[in-house]
Amino acid sequence: MANSYSSLFYHIVFSTKHRQKLIHREIENRVWAYIGDIARTHDMSALQVGGMEDHVHTLLRAKPVHSPSQIVQHLKGESSRWIHTEFADMRVFAWQDGYGIFSVSKSKVPDVIDYIRTQREHHEKESFEEEYERSMKLHGVEYDEKYLLD
Repeated sequence: MANSYSSLFYHIVFSTKHRQKLIHREIENRVWAYIGDIARTHDMSALQVGGMEDHVHTLLRAKPVHSPSQIVQHLKGESSRWIHTEFADMRVFAWQDGYGIFSVSKSKVPDVIDYIRTQREHHEKESFEEEYERSMKLHGVEYDEKYLLD
């Protein structure tokens, strides 16, 4: 084969440190947009970014030159620096160390976009902890419960 082709979609979930409710409605759209800008800066396409006061969901398309850990490092590191600079009262802001990253088939992309868009409605019925554990099980990720949400 002369050329390489890929279609890689990732659903990434990460939370604020100790799941503090720091991403208030007044700033959330700016934070989500900035995370999308980070993806574009690194030659990725953010298809949907959203979440709640204590966590973020991002669906993006990336080339195979980007490892999943690099993608998350860019998103979390650069958004954290920006939040510290942009919002003077959030100098203590931090993302939790861990994250979830799940592959998504192209046929499921519209469902994941809708899921991210409707986070508020979704979390009226299910907590972040329940959501995250369900995602881990859905994707067959083995985990130790005592470390899942630290």
